[in-house]
Amino acid sequence: MTSPYIGNTKAQKQAMLGTMGLTSVAELLRDIPEKLRNPLLALPPPLSEAELKRELGAMARSNFSLEDTICFLGAGSYHHFIPGVVQHIISRGEFATAYTPYQGEASQGTLQTIYEFQSLLCQLTGMDVANAGMYDGASALAEAALMACRVTSRHRVGVLETVSPRYQEVIRTYVEPQGIDTVIIPPKSPLADASTACLVAQQPNFFGYMENLEACATVAQEKGALLVVSVDPISLGLFRPPSDYGADIMVGEGQALGTPPSFGGPYLGLFACKEAYLRQMPGRLVGLTVDAAGQEGFVLTLQTREQHIRRERSTSNICTNEALVALAATVYLAALGNKGLRRVAELCYHKAHYAASRIAQIPGYTLPFKDVFFKEFVIRCPLPPQEINQRLLDIHIIGGLDISQMVDQGMLLCVTEMNTKDEIDALVAELERLGSL
Repeated sequence: MTSPYIGNTKAQKQAMLGTMGLTSVAELLRDIPEKLRNPLLALPPPLSEAELKRELGAMARSNFSLEDTICFLGAGSYHHFIPGVVQHIISRGEFATAYTPYQGEASQGTLQTIYEFQSLLCQLTGMDVANAGMYDGASALAEAALMACRVTSRHRVGVLETVSPRYQEVIRTYVEPQGIDTVIIPPKSPLADASTACLVAQQPNFFGYMENLEACATVAQEKGALLVVSVDPISLGLFRPPSDYGADIMVGEGQALGTPPSFGGPYLGLFACKEAYLRQMPGRLVGLTVDAAGQEGFVLTLQTREQHIRRERSTSNICTNEALVALAATVYLAALGNKGLRRVAELCYHKAHYAASRIAQIPGYTLPFKDVFFKEFVIRCPLPPQEINQRLLDIHIIGGLDISQMVDQGMLLCVTEMNTKDEIDALVAELERLGSL
């Protein structure tokens, strides 16, 4: 077996096989059943480029897109308006093809965009320092839990039960192999003890409602634990940031800042903290300095390369950063500015409350929670949410997330600035019709 894409010589192949005590590649594959080694593939005959494009186009048209549907689905991935300048900037070759910035002298453009991203994130959150974009919101939150354990030398993480179930799973995946326990805590009576490294909250929480961060901060501080908050960055255009409540570490999912919803990403993890914990931050930090000629320059700072490649000495094993998606967030925030972000947040808030008030008036539908919410809220339906969502999809409306396993007959709806009054009214009318069946 030879391949034009593998550059090993025959002598090198024989040497490797000899090390394993084998004489041929076929012998190496002997444990794989013969019928599975080179199966015949039932492929159609070849097509010309024009025919292939036509066929793929027909397949693509069988999918729904957010351009020809009405979407009320959120739960971590959100449909927000993206200014055209965002796609224009991130499509430029010097950004779209830039490699990881180990060589500072050759990566000034990439390093500057990361520095600007960090600076805007600090302004947005009120935190002292932010790092380069992490993989996504879930892994950023798990990294924050590990960081809190390093800072406090404790081995228990308290997580409010209103944190996203998917985020809870990722936290457990990260911390439990390292001998760290996770404890799920009721939000109405947050608890911590002397073994708790951090208290983890989400703002707004998974159900879309605002948590009492003041109570969480008080409990954490009394027990010497850190307060870790995962926040929706769009909400910061209207609500106070976690730093106002004494949060020690703030993370979040940055997808809403200039990146469209997609199945599996790439997304963007936000990560910021108090300056006192700077040395324990995961990922990369970009700093601004002056060279010998007095010219400004950008560098990776405060962390050696061993941070990323030597497992036994690293504070984290994240080896890269979402620089292109972070650039999209940077351009998005710069394009909107303070007033623009506030306007987006206000539209989300008022449209979501209009939708909730209309749905609450439909017989058979109720709002099980009465707390303050931002752009997501829970409704209790007279029919199974799965059935309602299928009926909605028939008329090109993407309904909310079925959370019946958490709230009886519960559906989590999301309304953003992209939903018009006519779209909300169409949803209300269809829910009313379905409720009367």
